[in-house]
Amino acid sequence: MSTFIDIHALQTLPPSNINRDDTGAPKTATFGGVPRQRVSSQAWKSSIRQDFSESLDSSQLGLRTKRVAEKVVKQIEQLSEGYDKEKALSEVAAAFKTVGISLAEPKKKKNEEEDSTLESGYLLLLSNQQINRLAQAIVEANGEKLKKADVAKILDTQHSADIALFGRMLADAPDFNVDASCQVAHALGVHESEPEFDYYTAVDDVVKEAEESGAGMIGTVEMMSSTLYRYANINLNGLVKNLDDSEAAVAVAVQFIKSFITAMPTGKQNSFANRTLPEAVVVSLRDDRPVSYVNAFETPVKESAEHGRRYEAAKALAAEAQELSETYGMEPVKSYVLAVGDLKTALEGLGEETNLKVLLESLSTDLSKVLAN
Repeated sequence: MSTFIDIHALQTLPPSNINRDDTGAPKTATFGGVPRQRVSSQAWKSSIRQDFSESLDSSQLGLRTKRVAEKVVKQIEQLSEGYDKEKALSEVAAAFKTVGISLAEPKKKKNEEEDSTLESGYLLLLSNQQINRLAQAIVEANGEKLKKADVAKILDTQHSADIALFGRMLADAPDFNVDASCQVAHALGVHESEPEFDYYTAVDDVVKEAEESGAGMIGTVEMMSSTLYRYANINLNGLVKNLDDSEAAVAVAVQFIKSFITAMPTGKQNSFANRTLPEAVVVSLRDDRPVSYVNAFETPVKESAEHGRRYEAAKALAAEAQELSETYGMEPVKSYVLAVGDLKTALEGLGEETNLKVLLESLSTDLSKVLAN
């Protein structure tokens, strides 16, 4: 029997542009027949990975880059002082080639200086452990070609937290693909909204001192303000499989939930300072399947005479959860609720009321018990 963790959050953003499209406009989507603000799952996962780097040990982290050969070579040079760089680069390329991963010289731009490095044809995600172990194996081989089975073992074990959660796809070496144990939905506004334009000017200080009029620069930036519904889930058993360690899986799952709640995409933050936290979070343990409550907002939420939009959104989320439970008989094994102000009343009965510190401690205990049984 698999155990799933559902994480639901309502988070209100003031005027901001934390995730923009190719034109610089905030990303949007149509849902329930109306336009909504959208923040892509990739944007929030990127911020979560960044938060991991500040919370987890480097041995638990991964690196996503085309220039992985450069990282392995640097590690070789640290392990063996005086190791010839060109030789190391050649041996790294040979090691990757044995398992079907091709490295080549990057295309040079016009007038760009030569750079003795090799790149993969796509972003390659490896754990720091895998990079270090490959470097160690090359040093110990002392010029001998590494065997395919040895390289394969290095690249397919001791995955980092981000690989274990978000998966890995290697286009030319599918044997090393890792199935994601975590799914993150695009955050979606619970109400209708459209981008607005901020017309701004910048004053030239010298011109101002000369008592001359006029702006030194003018421009516009698009922005949106919304209450977002955010959702993610974790397959705990899949996470254990990817990490090959139950204790590590519990720690990574708890860290993901903390980062999901506290991390935020950084787009245009210097312009808008939109550093909010979710006003409501529901975390549920399930033994059936993950369940999103996004359809609670298919009809756009509006404020009422008694309550604001945040309260009405929380009320809609609670109603959706109850109706799905009654209709399908799919009850969470256990649920926790974090909420501020009168949202606690709106979410009453949806789970055990708690705070972030106690939530993380309780989840660590709960998940350890589940995996021990």
